[in-house]
Amino acid sequence: MTEDLLTAYDGELRGAGLLPAGSHAEQDGPLVRVVGGHRGFVSGPRDLSDHDVDALIEAQKALFAARGEVVEWKVRGHDLPEDLPARLTAAGFVPEERETVVIGRVRDLPRPGDPPAGVRIRRVADAGSLTGIAAMQSEVWDTDASWIAAHLTAHLAAAPDRVAIFVAEAGGRTVSAAWTFLGEGRRFCTLWGGSTLAAWRGRGLYRALLAARAELAGRHDYPYLQVDASPDSLPILERLGFHAVTTTTPYLWTPGA
Repeated sequence: MTEDLLTAYDGELRGAGLLPAGSHAEQDGPLVRVVGGHRGFVSGPRDLSDHDVDALIEAQKALFAARGEVVEWKVRGHDLPEDLPARLTAAGFVPEERETVVIGRVRDLPRPGDPPAGVRIRRVADAGSLTGIAAMQSEVWDTDASWIAAHLTAHLAAAPDRVAIFVAEAGGRTVSAAWTFLGEGRRFCTLWGGSTLAAWRGRGLYRALLAARAELAGRHDYPYLQVDASPDSLPILERLGFHAVTTTTPYLWTPGA
């Protein structure tokens, strides 16, 4: 089953994905490149062995240097050539934390139940709620995550029918949040977010938000959910029925770094 899921992933989730308003995708040979977003993005097919990889890397650096933008090159664990990570590192790209690509069949995942006591789960799209999500994320990660509000706003502006944002609220405050993008290919919904304030962890909020998104995906006849899972999220997702198919590592290049 894992091989089937990986084949489905390679067939549908190597492109640009759902783009926020103000950004666009363009092709550079075998690569898909996104410009105009929070940061640039590059993704390629599984195998680049028949291409001049170093030339492709330098072309991305030149373009994003001219734009003054940070760029992420997304590398999967089964990508070829095997020395792609080493080539990116030699060119000045810096790896961030490796995550595990997991896929779950919607029919096998938990359905929404009653939320934890004192918590309300609801779908949001208003500016105040998005600002609350950004504030929560800033507290969780101890960094300025105010850009997330603009990021989500731009996605809603581009495709409001394909973006679903859920929050867990307690005492009028956002204590956890997560969102999903409904794919154009009609097979995958991708899941994002899932951060929870420290005082509210261990109470089932991650599971509750996942169940809300799984229920939405089922209503729209999507068979799969996909997550780039952090080490903290991976055990939870595997217990809920997700299957690991590969890994993914963002390699970042910053002009002038």
